[in-house]
Amino acid sequence: MQQLNELQTNTLAKIHQAQTLQDLEALRLDILGKSGALTALLKGLSTLSGEERSKQGAALNVVKQAIMDALTHKKEILESEALEQQLAKERIDVSLSPNPEEKGGIHPTNKTMEELIHLFLQMGFSVAEGPDIEDDFNNFTALNIPLDHPARQDHDTFYLKGEVNGNPGVLRTHTSPVQIRTMTTQKPPIRIISPGHAFRADYDMTHTPMFHQIEGLVIDRHIHMGHLKHTVLHFLRAYFGLENLSVRFRPSFFPFTEPSAEMDIQCDRSKGSLKLGEGTDWLEVGGGGMVHPNVLRNCGIDPAEYQGFAFGFGLERLTMLKHGIPDLRDFFEADTRWLKHYGFDTFDIPSALYAAKGDK
Repeated sequence: MQQLNELQTNTLAKIHQAQTLQDLEALRLDILGKSGALTALLKGLSTLSGEERSKQGAALNVVKQAIMDALTHKKEILESEALEQQLAKERIDVSLSPNPEEKGGIHPTNKTMEELIHLFLQMGFSVAEGPDIEDDFNNFTALNIPLDHPARQDHDTFYLKGEVNGNPGVLRTHTSPVQIRTMTTQKPPIRIISPGHAFRADYDMTHTPMFHQIEGLVIDRHIHMGHLKHTVLHFLRAYFGLENLSVRFRPSFFPFTEPSAEMDIQCDRSKGSLKLGEGTDWLEVGGGGMVHPNVLRNCGIDPAEYQGFAFGFGLERLTMLKHGIPDLRDFFEADTRWLKHYGFDTFDIPSALYAAKGDK
């Protein structure tokens, strides 16, 4: 009995001191395995007499049960500790980025887009949008563009297979179809801008197959060229931040406006540099004019009752002039080094813009 008591005491102490599940399992085998110490004592009962076997067997079962209870309790403790260690080791802090990420920036084109929208919203315009894929009527015919006009040729325009609304489908060559859609669905007075993508089959330092435009349209009674000149002058001076910027209107020709004009801004090209708002040179930045009566008729508006003006500017061109960017193709190269140099922080966008957008 003394040997049995010592076995129980020593075994329970070892169980309490076990640090891992592997240690605990090894201890269980030493005591309760096929060759274990307690197992050997149980096997030795067969050599005892009946009364002694019964007495010794009862004592061994008490010790065995105590050891098994201790093993079970210790196993639960060690398993819980192992799980906690595993969870701590494998825990992912979702509040942190797994890898260091460089700060992004706003693309110069997007910055210009937001600035111009902000300016025109302050001038009482609203924003109108339309699809990039247009039909021939909205993109050409309704705008008084004749069938033999160069813009209708395959080498200038991306035509699509099949038809759109029963007409040849094209990637819009300007955002002017938005003006057509507006005039055919809304009654005057109309005062909108239409920023967005445009597509033409051209690629060099100043042309890319996809680019951005912002166009404006005002239709109302008693509208004249003076309103166009005032609008463009105010817009260009505000965008370039030059209060005394001179703007020149040159007679030109566009199928959708009559009379038509190209807009130039004052600049100085001397000494190998370009400076805006000074000097005696001029630089073309956009075009516009009074909406052609045929365009009004095509949209169901009586030109005897309403008149209007329209204008258009290339966003990339304005961006290049304001920020000194030499090559238009770089806008679409997805070079992060270029974006770091010419990009803008999020907080550079006018804070009032988002409230203004909500009021359009």
